[in-house]
Amino acid sequence: MGVPSRTFRRSPSYLLPCVLGLSFFSITVLYLYKVDDFANTKTVAGHNLEPTPWHLFPTKSFAEKTRHSRAYKILHCSYLACRYRDPTTTTTRTTPKRRRPHSPHTIPKCPEFFSFIHKDLEPWARNRISINHVMEAKRHAAFRVVIVGGRLFVDLYYACVQSRQMFTIWGLVQLLRRYPDSVPDVDMMFDCMDKPSISRTEHEAMPLPLFRYCTTQDHFDIPFPDWSFWGWPETNLRPWNEEFQDIKHGSEAESWSRKIPRAYWKGNPDVDSPIRTELLKCNHSRKWGAQIMRQDWLQETKGRFEQSKLSKQCNYRYKIYAEGFAWSVSLKYIISCGSLALIISPQYEDFFSRGLLPKKNYWPVSPIDLCPSIKFAVDWGNAHPSEAKAIGKAGQDFMESLSMDRVYEYMLHLITEYSKLLDFKPVAPSSAQEVCTDSLLCLADLEQRAFLERSIAAPSPAPPCTLQVVKSNVIDSLIEQKKRITREVKEMEMQGNNIT
Repeated sequence: MGVPSRTFRRSPSYLLPCVLGLSFFSITVLYLYKVDDFANTKTVAGHNLEPTPWHLFPTKSFAEKTRHSRAYKILHCSYLACRYRDPTTTTTRTTPKRRRPHSPHTIPKCPEFFSFIHKDLEPWARNRISINHVMEAKRHAAFRVVIVGGRLFVDLYYACVQSRQMFTIWGLVQLLRRYPDSVPDVDMMFDCMDKPSISRTEHEAMPLPLFRYCTTQDHFDIPFPDWSFWGWPETNLRPWNEEFQDIKHGSEAESWSRKIPRAYWKGNPDVDSPIRTELLKCNHSRKWGAQIMRQDWLQETKGRFEQSKLSKQCNYRYKIYAEGFAWSVSLKYIISCGSLALIISPQYEDFFSRGLLPKKNYWPVSPIDLCPSIKFAVDWGNAHPSEAKAIGKAGQDFMESLSMDRVYEYMLHLITEYSKLLDFKPVAPSSAQEVCTDSLLCLADLEQRAFLERSIAAPSPAPPCTLQVVKSNVIDSLIEQKKRITREVKEMEMQGNNIT
């Protein structure tokens, strides 16, 4: 018996255009109906965000001239970019290359300062981190980052000065590209200003986990790589790998003997910084051996900071680091010069500076009798040129070892160790927006986009370095060693042993 044949009808040729037209019409109606909702959406570029109340700054302005143009951009960038990505574009997540298995013997150990990750997270090692800890930290945070299943969500509370927020979140998105399928689910609160806020005294009973760019020994704030590793468009500083190479090249323009035998500093003293105010008094080449320059930010901005190009400031044998209102992003650029870095007793520390040792990577300068302390360092260096040059070179070598590979490894290990302490399953809040490479590039202005595109990460061809577990007393001994060497240098000053 034959099987009856079936007749398949072909869809009318007009059906697909009708469906597409109806979809476009529906989206258009939704857009027009919800235009105010879209226009009022918060974005990582700073739309509809007030400055942090604990550090006020001017409200941002944007290029969109009308409510509808702003709503269209936000709709496209915040709601559609991560959901409807073209797989052929180079800016979307690439298919990760399968890494070849490595023998444990071939995977290098992480740098010693990575051990501070355990020290930073020690307050929560026993009782762990609850959702209550995270939500209490919200009172001090500018934004919240939740990573679930390799997707990144951001809940925005306040704007950050300039493009810090965008570039910090960009760094996290690039971490997901660098180590796909390796970043654990996590829930993190971030602040993006320069002064730690979680006092160990005030919050002793309930330490709050808050990530920021710096910390002190008196705070629980967890240091995290700052935004400028991916570029700082407002000051024309390129992504770190590019900027370091340019600075190093500039440092090689003159031999040590031909470098100007004085200490140099250029910056903004008008930031409520007693140290920088005092530093202005040291501007006397013969008396104090120092040249102190006031940065004219308005003029430099107009000239795209060409007169302050960091690679052109390495022709001095000595470079001064002075903290500003609080922590300053300038430390890594100053040490990168290869000049002998004169670091004025810093109160704040970022994630990598804990690895720097006095008299090995820099020369410690006392804030007490500041000008004589600078003069002593200059005189000592000029009397001991080989030793001074070696310390400067060791500082530069340290910064060269801090490649973006190391930065991403630090981020991965810090987030991984932090995630192990969470006693809850991270879930993206309903108020959060998914953020990806394409959505950030969409929200960025032309200048920001040019910087971001230069720092897109590729999947790592190798596993990250191996994080060593170091006992807390070992780190405490390292901290005490730095204090002891600093005291010894101060005693040298007081005894006047600058020549012998």
